[in-house]
Amino acid sequence: MGERCPGTEGTTVNAPVKMLLIFVNEADSWQGVPLYRAVVQKLLHADLAGATVQPGLIGFGHHHRVHRQGLFGISDDRPVTISAVDAESKIRRVLPEIRRMVQEGLILLLDAELVADAPPAAQ
Repeated sequence: MGERCPGTEGTTVNAPVKMLLIFVNEADSWQGVPLYRAVVQKLLHADLAGATVQPGLIGFGHHHRVHRQGLFGISDDRPVTISAVDAESKIRRVLPEIRRMVQEGLILLLDAELVADAPPAAQ
């Protein structure tokens, strides 16, 4: 992912990365598959470092329709956030495909700094 550059006084400074944030609704779909699942698969095939899907408790978008968890935990089209972090070039390569997939929703590309990226523990 990001390169580590020598910093001052014995510290290391991490190279900048980008964070992709995508806000959609849980009920959105792409070719018969939940959109959040299809986006994660697309990011995986694009070899991004990782992606996470987080359901929201409540939210609204440009239609000003509140999306929330309904009675007894049954979904009322909850908001969903998909996040991914990697080098800008890798995210920008897959971004046109993501834009085609997200018919309604918000896509953000933010500057970020990689602070920690722990490798998996040895088994």
